[in-house]
Amino acid sequence: MQIHQLKPIHTGKDKKRRGRGGKRGTYSGRGGKGQTARAGHRKMPIIREFIKRYPKLKGYRAEVIIKNTSAVNLQELENSFKDSETVDAKSLVEKRLVRRIEGKTPKIKILGKGELKKKLNFEGLTFSKKAKESVEKAGGTIK
Repeated sequence: MQIHQLKPIHTGKDKKRRGRGGKRGTYSGRGGKGQTARAGHRKMPIIREFIKRYPKLKGYRAEVIIKNTSAVNLQELENSFKDSETVDAKSLVEKRLVRRIEGKTPKIKILGKGELKKKLNFEGLTFSKKAKESVEKAGGTIK
């Protein structure tokens, strides 16, 4: 007996023919090209469902607010301005105490570090509690 004359004891299982139509649809068990091949379709990330469950963190939008604000201390105003001068956003930019952010004048807050002895007139600025007291004590006005 030669090796080419040997036959298996059991008969082999027929191989399934794929991609020939039938009840398996157009792809016939081979799968499609995928969601990414379809125009305008976006996969929804599974992790999104988990992200939506978590409570939003405090201060989530704080970065934007901080980015568009500048702080100026009373000490800097004392050194830069003369008695009975008007302090507003424009004058602070001119004296280079505040820089423009992306070409726009930012919101300015006056903080209470240092002492103010001059009478200054403030327009269109926000104040901390201590700064407001110091300005009123020195005889300045806030509009």
